[in-house]
Amino acid sequence: MENSDRFKAAQSGEGRYQLLVEAITDYAIYMLDRDGYVTSWNPGARRFKGYEADEIIGHHFSKFYTDAEREQKVPALALEEAARTGRFEREGWRVRKDGTQFWAHVIIDAIRSPKGELVGFAKITRDLTERRAAEAKLRESEQQFRLMVQSVTDYAIYMLDVEGNVATWNAGAQRIKGYAPEEIIGRHFSNFYTEEDRAAGLPRMGLQTAAREGRWEHEGQRVRKDGTPFWAHVVIDAIRDDDGKLVGFAKVTRDITERRQAEAALQAAQATMIRSQKLEAIGQLTGGVAHDFNNLLQVISGNLQLLNKDIAGNTRAEMRVQNALAGVARGSKLATQLLAFARRQPLEPRVVNVGRLIKGMDDLLRRAIGGEIEVETVVGGGLWNSLIDPDQLENAILNLAINARDAMNGQGRLTIEASNAFLDDEYVRQYGDLIAGQYVMIAVTDTGSGIPPNILERVYEPFFTTKAEGKGTGLGLAMVYGFLKQSGGHVKIYSEIGAGTTVKLYFPREMAIEDTLVSATTGDIKGGEETVLVVEDDDEVREVAVSMLSDLGYRVVKARDAVAALAIVDSGIPIDLIFTDVMMPGTLRSPELARKARERLPNVAVLFTSGYTQNAIVHGGRLDPGVELLAKPYTREALARKFRHVLANHAQQRLAAAVSRQPARAGAVKGATVLLVEDDEQIRLTATEMLNDLGCKVMEASSAEEGLKALNETAVDILVTDVGLPGVSGLELAKDARTLRPDLCIVVATGDSGIKSEAELLDAVLVAKPYAPETLREGLESALKAKNSSFLS
Repeated sequence: MENSDRFKAAQSGEGRYQLLVEAITDYAIYMLDRDGYVTSWNPGARRFKGYEADEIIGHHFSKFYTDAEREQKVPALALEEAARTGRFEREGWRVRKDGTQFWAHVIIDAIRSPKGELVGFAKITRDLTERRAAEAKLRESEQQFRLMVQSVTDYAIYMLDVEGNVATWNAGAQRIKGYAPEEIIGRHFSNFYTEEDRAAGLPRMGLQTAAREGRWEHEGQRVRKDGTPFWAHVVIDAIRDDDGKLVGFAKVTRDITERRQAEAALQAAQATMIRSQKLEAIGQLTGGVAHDFNNLLQVISGNLQLLNKDIAGNTRAEMRVQNALAGVARGSKLATQLLAFARRQPLEPRVVNVGRLIKGMDDLLRRAIGGEIEVETVVGGGLWNSLIDPDQLENAILNLAINARDAMNGQGRLTIEASNAFLDDEYVRQYGDLIAGQYVMIAVTDTGSGIPPNILERVYEPFFTTKAEGKGTGLGLAMVYGFLKQSGGHVKIYSEIGAGTTVKLYFPREMAIEDTLVSATTGDIKGGEETVLVVEDDDEVREVAVSMLSDLGYRVVKARDAVAALAIVDSGIPIDLIFTDVMMPGTLRSPELARKARERLPNVAVLFTSGYTQNAIVHGGRLDPGVELLAKPYTREALARKFRHVLANHAQQRLAAAVSRQPARAGAVKGATVLLVEDDEQIRLTATEMLNDLGCKVMEASSAEEGLKALNETAVDILVTDVGLPGVSGLELAKDARTLRPDLCIVVATGDSGIKSEAELLDAVLVAKPYAPETLREGLESALKAKNSSFLS
């Protein structure tokens, strides 16, 4: 068409329509005759079908359909529907000239003449391949999301309508809440809340907040289908359409019960640790106070005992001194309680059956708490043994009984129970220093007023008391706490206001056999003439010790610190024993002084004294091996006996080192089996050599426990035991041995002649330290002779 002709055509309505169709490239717009043959073709049709006008005009439009649709006569059916209804609209796959397929949206409109006769069809096709791909991807994404939501089991993820009714339900919701989808969809989500929360309007508040602010987050208790509660973390998000209209809510719930329990356990553990650290800090303070207090008591006690000699015969003055000494004893008990709380009290543990110990306390308890309180003791069968200090245990039970008496105002019921117990991993996890295992449990229960919860955490603090002024020191439970901790045990208090209190003490089980408890040694006080170096930084304590030792006959030199003491040692003065305080100022500590002194004077003995050891020579509540300790405040009698014991042991060591290896006359002891019980390794070694030279068969033990075990397992003719054994003394061992083996010969070795009467009661022969081979032989022969005489009689 010439340009002029185009211009003329454009001026007509038909021309304008033709220009518009030819300008469209996003749609294929073309005409079909009534049989379906293409009669026109626009640029849009050429762009995405690939045919030029002269290639396609006159061809049937079925050319654009797939083979499958042509076989199904889809093109003919499309024309038939358009002719019948005026319009056909579908989406489907179509084919380009190059054979590639695309997804098309097709509209076929029937074209009729003014008379209504069908003259052809107008066909519009749009390429929707990209849109279909995007929709397919969206559907796939939605499907994956649905699968993901359905697969999540750790979270309850579901939809609510605008009223709060459940619209969807995933596997996590079913696992956590217990409902199957058909049981809960359509029901209101408030079913998951507790009665209290529903009454408070919490579900409604959650939806309102989410609708107003877009989100509501909360932690609280929820209820499962079976009625069991659980802790939940809940998020509700509002869902709105494109116009901003609220269409529902998305709700995500997570079961955080385990997390809450773990947090609670952690908080409890932290609280326990803080309490423990607090008590440890107080213990450090009270331990130091006890040391200074014991020094003061030592000054008072020592001077009073020295004064006793000066006022002999003055009855009135003697009574006053005795009253003052009684006050010192009470002060000493107070200091002992402080040390027990601070876990700085050197313990003397024995293998004890607490059932027998408790029964033996019956009279003491009844006198202490009064006749108006009913006392019941319940001891379980097959009660295990425990390794504890029996004196400290008696003090602990007595303190608890007195506290119970005061809580019951003098009337009520006190029950003391002893039984076996097992503390499992779950229980001990709450306490950092407790080990799971077998324990012996002692429970002291009263029917008193009970302890308020806000006070329970403070009951172990020293000097804390709820009693009226003057009614208590506040050290009873503090002492019990420290004693239990130092013994490797555990204490737990249960209390209810108006009902009463139970205090449970747990001690680790001990597999060894029970020790026999005997009374303390008594007898005449004996001094000596040896030279003693007294090392003490407190001037008054030092002067009292010097006076007491001088009064006992010793030659005394003194020093105010370890450095000065070492200078005296270096001066060449002959010293037999160094008597030194454990805690002293300066750079040189007492244990180091002892080591350096022994390097210079190999024959010197060392005796420590202290009111507070601070782990210098005591570890795990027990003295270090080879260490001798005299606790402050000490009496003149205790000082005298300890000195003779230490000097005799040391003299035995010296003698053993100097003894000739020439064999002594064997005599009647040859071939006898001897059990030697001696804790000092050097003495034990040389005594074994002596016994071997006498022709004896020797078994060795370093403690009473080992000795008893050997007596139970092997035939023994003679027991030779030192008196000053750690823990259970040699006299206690001798008594147990005599009970176990009435025909056994017993020889007791000691540097304390004051125990002669105790040895005679046991039919034991006393051998004084230091002993030579001949002295030992004579002692053995005397024991055998005594046995034979008893047999003949």
